[in-house]
Parts: sequence; C-alpha cells; structure tokens
Amino acid sequence: MGRMSDTQTPLAARLARGTRFLHQAVKGLAVAFTLQRLQLAAKAALAAGLAFFVAPYMPGTAAEYPYYAPLGALVSMYHNVAGSVRQGLQTLVGLAMGIGLAFLLVNVTDPSPVSVAIFMGIGVLLAGLPRLGSGRDWIPTAALLVLLVGGSNPDGFSFGYLIQMGVGVAVGIAVNFLVFPPLHFNAAAASLDELRLALGTQLTDMGVALKEKWPPEHDDWSRRSDELATAARTVRHLVQEADASRRANPRRRLHPRDVDLDYRNLRELERVTFHIQDMTEVLSDVIWQDEAPYTVPFQDNGPLADAMRATGELLRSFHTEDPESEHRKFTAAEAAVEACMAATAERDPDEGTVTASESILLSLHRILRAVRPAP
Repeated sequence: MGRMSDTQTPLAARLARGTRFLHQAVKGLAVAFTLQRLQLAAKAALAAGLAFFVAPYMPGTAAEYPYYAPLGALVSMYHNVAGSVRQGLQTLVGLAMGIGLAFLLVNVTDPSPVSVAIFMGIGVLLAGLPRLGSGRDWIPTAALLVLLVGGSNPDGFSFGYLIQMGVGVAVGIAVNFLVFPPLHFNAAAASLDELRLALGTQLTDMGVALKEKWPPEHDDWSRRSDELATAARTVRHLVQEADASRRANPRRRLHPRDVDLDYRNLRELERVTFHIQDMTEVLSDVIWQDEAPYTVPFQDNGPLADAMRATGELLRSFHTEDPESEHRKFTAAEAAVEACMAATAERDPDEGTVTASESILLSLHRILRAVRPAP
C-alpha cells in the first residue's frame, strides 16, 4: 500500500502541473483572441497590405525600399485613433533623429567599431529625452540601419527609409480612422458596475461575519483588500482608455457617452474602496488580532451588521434598478447607519477600552456621502 501511494503522489503532482499549464495556456489564448485583438490584427493586416501596394509608386529612390512601408503601418497601429496618430508621429521623429545621428557620424569620421559604439551610445542617451514615447527606440535603430544597410548610398537609403515609413504611418492612421475605429465605452461601463458589485459584496460579507460566532467560518472577505485596490486601478485604466478612444474618432457622434460622468463615478468609487479597505483592516484586527488596541462591543454587532448590509445592498443595486428604487435603498442604508450611531451613542463605553464601532460608522457615513444618488 505504501509503495502504491509513493508512486501515485508524483503522478498526481505531474497531473496537477499539467492541468495548471493547460489552464494557463487556454487563458492566454483567450486573452490573445479577444474581439478587440482580432479587430486590431485585421486592421493591421489591411494597413500593411495597402502600404506595400502603394510603396512602389513613391518618387525617386524611395521606390527601391517598399518593405519599409508595411513596417510603418504596423508601428502606427494602435487600439485607438489618437494613439495611432501619437505613436506614428513619435516613430517618425525618432527615425529622423536617428538618421541625423548617422549622417553626423558619416561626416565626422568613417564608421568603425569604436565610432559606431560611441554613436549608438549617444542614440540611447537621446532616446531618454521626454515626450518621445515609442519613437525613443527608433533613434539608435534608424542610425544603425543607415550605417549598415545604406552602405555606399546613405543619402538614397535614408530618403527611401523615411519616406516609406511615413507612407506606412499615414496608411495605418487612415485605416484605423476609417475602418471601425474602436470605442471602449462598454468595457469602462462594465468595469464600473463590476467594481460597485465587488464593493457591495465586501460590505455584505462583513455584515454577515459580524453576526456569526467569532471567529467567523467565512473569512474570504478579510483577504480581499488588495483585490479591491487592484480592481479600482483596473477601472481607472479602462476609463482612461475609453476617454482616449473617443478622441479623433468619427464614431463618437453615433455613440455619445458622458465620459466626464464616468470619471466622477470612478473618483467616488475610489473613495469608497479606500473606506472599505480601512473597514476590512479594522474588522480583521478586531476578530483575529488578540493584541489589537480596539474592539467592537458585542451589543454593536447587530446594528453594525445591519448598516453594512444595507449599504452593501445599495452599492450592488446601482445601475441595475430604477432611480426610485435606488433612492429607497439609499434611504434604508442611511436609516440603518443613523440607527447604529444612535445605539452606540447611548452605550456607556467601558473604561480604558477603545471601540472600533465609531471608526466603522464614520467610514459608512462617508461611503453614503460619496454615492448619494442625484435628487
């Protein structure tokens, strides 16, 4: 029996590792093949093909370097129109600086291992200039290409390289502008609702814990503080993406959205997240830290739990119910918080004991002030 167990343990471990690897691979494929990513890939392919089609018609020696046009289309492709313009222009600025650096080397001295090393170092230093963005990496790259590929005709190569990259950038921007320019409003709206739901769930779970026998059986809520902070940062990123996606986007007139309201809602939820994180830490210390300098009196558990659950239900209801229902839930949460404040005010505090009830109630009051619905 012991031998069988010994042989099964490594097999089980290998199966577990294989399962985790398969799960991560499937998750990675799901991320890579999202609708947004597929749209971007299709537009990049279209832009590269169009750029390569028009490249031979460029004047002079530029027609001899048609393969740089698709490269320009690719480097300018971004998931919003404003980003495409910014990234494309930054790339061209970096290319121009790199080409200028290469010409300086050619005019000062003959290319050699030492001179190339020195000028590449200068290129990397120039790449640290502010506001260059994605163009910073192209300064040493362009300089090196002019020196190595340009050979005996650096002037012709530089002209063709810059012109064809410019053509590709222009084609990439045009394709991104004309072919279903993306708007990321839905992702921002969904992330705001998901954060509200997560915050409401955190409050209701803490309310349940207050009414359980301590230490409570359900303690998942005590480990969610970092998750809530990460979720809030993700929401801010998505709202900023939605804001950037509407700039220079012709579809914004067909799909209007008040992004300023999204920012206001985001700031409110960030404040709510801060207060709920504080409540989570306070309640966790009260339950599990024997040396915590404060406590929650037993008689406060019921009123605090009711106030938390009412506030949590309010957060969970936003944008899922009609405004009248939201006002009713806000009134109920406000009444529960006020009832708990009255109950704690009537209690005579134990001498030498600091209670955490007031801290939790203050956080609940600030949460209600942050999410008060419009009259």
